[in-house]
Amino acid sequence: MSQDPTPFAVTPGKVIALHLNYPSRIAQRGRVPEQPSYFLKPGTSVSASGTPIERPAGTELLAFEGEIALVIGRSIRRVNPEEGWAAVSGVTAANDFGVYDLRHADKGSNLKSKGGDGFTPLGPAVINASDVEPDALRVRTWVNGELVQEDTTSELAFPFGRLVADLSQLMTLEPGDVILTGTPAGSSVVQPGDVVEVEVDAPTAPGAPSTGRLVTPVVAGTVPMAEFGAGPQIDDLQRAEAWGSAEAAGLPVVEPVETRPSALLTDELKAKINSVGTATLSAQLRKRGLNNVSIDGLQSTRPTARLVGLARTLRFIPNREDLFASHGGGYNAQKRAFDSLGPGDVLVIEARGETGTGTVGDILALRAQVNGAAGLVTDGGVRDVAAVSALEIPTYFANAHPAVLGRRHVPWDTDLTIACGGAAVQPGDVIVGDADGVLVIPARLIEEVVADAIEQEREETFIALMVAAGEGVDGLYPMNAEWKGRYQEWLRK
Repeated sequence: MSQDPTPFAVTPGKVIALHLNYPSRIAQRGRVPEQPSYFLKPGTSVSASGTPIERPAGTELLAFEGEIALVIGRSIRRVNPEEGWAAVSGVTAANDFGVYDLRHADKGSNLKSKGGDGFTPLGPAVINASDVEPDALRVRTWVNGELVQEDTTSELAFPFGRLVADLSQLMTLEPGDVILTGTPAGSSVVQPGDVVEVEVDAPTAPGAPSTGRLVTPVVAGTVPMAEFGAGPQIDDLQRAEAWGSAEAAGLPVVEPVETRPSALLTDELKAKINSVGTATLSAQLRKRGLNNVSIDGLQSTRPTARLVGLARTLRFIPNREDLFASHGGGYNAQKRAFDSLGPGDVLVIEARGETGTGTVGDILALRAQVNGAAGLVTDGGVRDVAAVSALEIPTYFANAHPAVLGRRHVPWDTDLTIACGGAAVQPGDVIVGDADGVLVIPARLIEEVVADAIEQEREETFIALMVAAGEGVDGLYPMNAEWKGRYQEWLRK
């Protein structure tokens, strides 16, 4: 343990950290955990309030994560969630620092990236667990006096008692062990000279107990890392994840395509589109000579949901090893496309009808949903299809497949004319989908096509009523002059 005083009499035997827990962070990260998952931090990473943290020489992505730390009060093994919270003696503030430059060396363990000396500041005070409710705590983080993280424990994916109980199924938790319980959205990169502060409190509990602010100044390391171990290594993906977004990291962001100076799909126009079926829209397009505007051969994760939005496009090319090496990793075209989606966008993916690999998975589908996108359309496969189907965003796809991109595809470019399911799609086209399929409607035609489709369905309603009343279809369907006159009379009633 650091020589500086900490809230603990001895170095914690175990420091166990949770990956994801707060809904805001889950949405930011774009992956929904089914069960809690953890990593270990060494006891030597613990430090006290006021102790500086050293950003290792040669690195640039030191990120903070303000968290609530649970302190185990008694030895437990194989307890249930109710007993789990009862075994917590106190809660305190924590900062789960990590160096994203070293994540490549960890293979998921986080040992090098998060296990450095001083990388787990704790304190300055411990709140007695018996004085607070586990779902009524608050964590806040400041950088140089500016509030950057704030969230409560009211809607955690994994409540505290469950975490303790889960860990106790495989290991004995002992007095003084520490469990870090995840960070909310807002984690980002800090530089030498910055000061990070974290506070945990219970604002609705009697006396509003607080840990006080856990203060950690950031200083620059001066000793280079030795060459006999993995050194710093970063790419645009690590920069985006460390900073919290591509935009925050200063990386290029693909802006949504503007089809008109004013918004094309107003609420009124969308309501009109949703009032008619794709079959009727298809008939109106056919009358205008547009027969090749359906994206064929797809199924939907939400066949009862209506899809209406403006096309954004992503193109995959056939896999070639050297091209995948240059374009497949890092912040590639696929990740940029999903990151840049906005409200009402529909990402249409050209996968060449290749069904032997996935083109969308649960992480990216969730990212699209969080960004407000209207839907996803791919003539290729979908990975994690059960998780994607559980999302609200409708996804149209050819089949389910577990493989990743590199098996058949290279993510190549975005927002250009593509082919998907036998149809040409341009950025800004109107995409309409339902249980019958997906249509591509040129934006310049959408208002007149919808107006005529509404009239067509009105006429068909009249024809159906006449047929139900016993009329024959000769001259009625389609209507001759006599029936059109009777139709006009029906409209006036």
